[in-house]
Order: sequence, then C-alpha cells, then structure tokens
Amino acid sequence: ADAATPGVRFGVVSCANWESGYFSAYRHLAARTDLDAVLHLGDYLYEYATGGYPTAPYVVRQHEPAHEILTLADYRVRHGKYKTDADLQALHATHPVIAIWDDHEIANDAWSGGAENHTPGAEGEWAARVAAAKQAYFEWMPVRASTEGTVYRRLRFGKLADLHLLDLRSFRSEQAKVGSGSVDDPERTLTGRAQLDWLKSGLASSDAAWKLVGTSVMISPVAFGSMPAHLLEPLAELMGLPKEGLAVNVDQWDGYTDDRKELISHLRDRGIRNTVFLTGDIHMSWANDVPVKAATYPLSASAATEFVVTSVSSDNLDDLLHVAPQTVSLVASTAIKAANRHVKWLDMDSHGYGVLDVTSERSQMDYYVVSDKSRQDATTRWTRSYRTLSGTQKVERVNQPVR
Repeated sequence: ADAATPGVRFGVVSCANWESGYFSAYRHLAARTDLDAVLHLGDYLYEYATGGYPTAPYVVRQHEPAHEILTLADYRVRHGKYKTDADLQALHATHPVIAIWDDHEIANDAWSGGAENHTPGAEGEWAARVAAAKQAYFEWMPVRASTEGTVYRRLRFGKLADLHLLDLRSFRSEQAKVGSGSVDDPERTLTGRAQLDWLKSGLASSDAAWKLVGTSVMISPVAFGSMPAHLLEPLAELMGLPKEGLAVNVDQWDGYTDDRKELISHLRDRGIRNTVFLTGDIHMSWANDVPVKAATYPLSASAATEFVVTSVSSDNLDDLLHVAPQTVSLVASTAIKAANRHVKWLDMDSHGYGVLDVTSERSQMDYYVVSDKSRQDATTRWTRSYRTLSGTQKVERVNQPVR
C-alpha cells in the first residue's frame, strides 16, 4: 500500500454487444504487453432478445438464448455465449479484468426497484430477476461476490493511485420523469447514502497522488443547444433522452443532481485534487472538465476531470443513422461543445477502447478506434489523447500516445 509506484497503465472498455459486432477491441488490448489490468466499466453483455438491439437487419451475429434473458439459466447461457468469443478469451487470458456492472448486465435503465426493460408480472418479479442476473455475473466474472450483492469497492496501487469503483444500479432511485423537476429532488439518489458516504470518506482520506473513480454513467453535466431535426431522434435514443425533445439524460448523474452537487462540493471544500472519473455507457468518447458550476464555466472552477470511453461494439450515432462516420455527427458534436464549454472533445461515431497511463505528474487517456466492428479482423489506430496534469483539474490535448 505504501509502495512508491512509478506508474500504472489500464486498458479501459465498456459496452460490448454481441449482436452489434465483433470484439476486436479486446483482441488489440490482449496483444499489448504493457497493461497492468483492463478496467471494464459496464455493459459487459446485453439482455435483449435477438434482433431487439440492434434491429434484425443489422445483427452481425446471433447471441444465445434467442429470447430476452430473465431467469438464472438464461443469464448463465448468455454469459457462456460471450465467453466463447476468442477475442474475449484472449483478453481474460492475458490481463486481469477489473469489472463493474451497469444496467444491461440486468436490464436496460435498471434502478433499485425495476427497469425500463422489465414488465412486472409478464416478466416475473424484479427482485428475482436481479438475483438471477447477479448470481450469474458473480459465477462468470472475475469479481468476488459480496454479501450485499454489489460491486462497489476500492483498489490501491501503492501511493500512486486509489481506484474507487461504483455500483450505480443497485441503490438508485427510479429515473425522473423528464420535465417534472424531480432531477433536483434531494430525496432521490443515484449512489445510495451508504455508498456516497463511503466514496466521500475514501476520497478525503486518500494519500494517493491520484483518485480514480470508475463510474458507469457520465458525471459531467450536458446541456443541449439547438439540434437539427434529423439528429434529434437518434441522439435521443443513444443518450436515453425523450424523443419528443432533447432534455437532460435522467439516467446519468444529470438525473440525480443532488448527489452530484454533494460530491463536487466535497471535492471543492476539502481541497481534494487529482480526481479523475472514468466512464462508459453512452457509446461515445469524451474528454471533460467537471465544473463546479457549468453555467459559468470556465469563469468558475473545475473540481475534477472525466474521460469517457466509447463502446466496444454497441451502436453509436453513425450506426443508428446508417451513415458514414464523422459526417452528420460533426454537427451534433459542435452544438454540444458550444453549449458545454467544459466538454473539450467528443467522438460520437467510433468504436474502440482507451489506455489510461498514470504517473505522479499526469493521468493521460489515449483513445484507440477499430476500423470496422462488423469484421473479425478489424485493425486499430490511435486517434486522440488527453491528459490531466497534477494539480490542474483540467484536461488538455496531447499530440501522441504514451506508448
């Protein structure tokens, strides 16, 4: 625990949908000999029936069972099917995998009492489905089963970094109804009281140079400027927004602003520096400052930074629109950056992975993209890098990867 660790390097991945494509990102990470571990930020698998997501014409390969998974036997078979993938096998054979879950390990938009993709009665009791999903997860994944049935925990890498891993599904309140104003309700929670207190205590007491936080959903606030009509529906689908109009993503920290305000205030008031949030979920890559007050940023302070990695294979904007990447999405990304000055970069189209390299001086995320998720032999290339220098709480672009 007190080792003077000179550096640590993680592969970072999320959102691997079997039916959306191949897991070439895993193969390329497995080929690297410089990683200490791979951090999987959730949506390791998906629960849908075949042809449910993506729709049938765009299914690259069919998973098992063909129906939506509901029972312990179903979840076991789906986990087992994923583990037949040669690239996934190579990843696990080569590197330790540090995993947390998001919603699709159970059901889409899961919360403590239900999910968007769960119909009480017709699909059984929610508690039974959760118990089955979690049992299968602990059977198949390199994660110790906890007595509370959760995955939040803390790992230490000498005096260089503490890694705080969150469970943002087991304890959360139901997602707010858009337009209801309840996103700011202090009675609603994303983390649950015990987990938030555990995180705050761990951050305040840490003597590590860096405080890394694995969060399955994005903490940076996102306000939407005017968006062209042809981008409205696919962007809404991708980010979990109401298709009748863009609003906050109520499944992210934006839907639970009191928890976020308490955490950001804690970082600011305690003078906790070098906190980096590592995020998956939304099938896009982002590099963000995490502002204390987004409306006045950059005149106001940044409390932390956030690196969001894209999906291994799950559909992103160009897939939903069935257009060439880096074409129409550029309009949407330009609008989002204009309305959110703390967002330094986002890529709405690529699939791939990140490599996070941490030293005492900086934390740097290198973003890699795969050439074609529909091909088993897809190549990979580096596309962007951003870093946070120690003490700055801000991201800046770097012109080359750390390798």
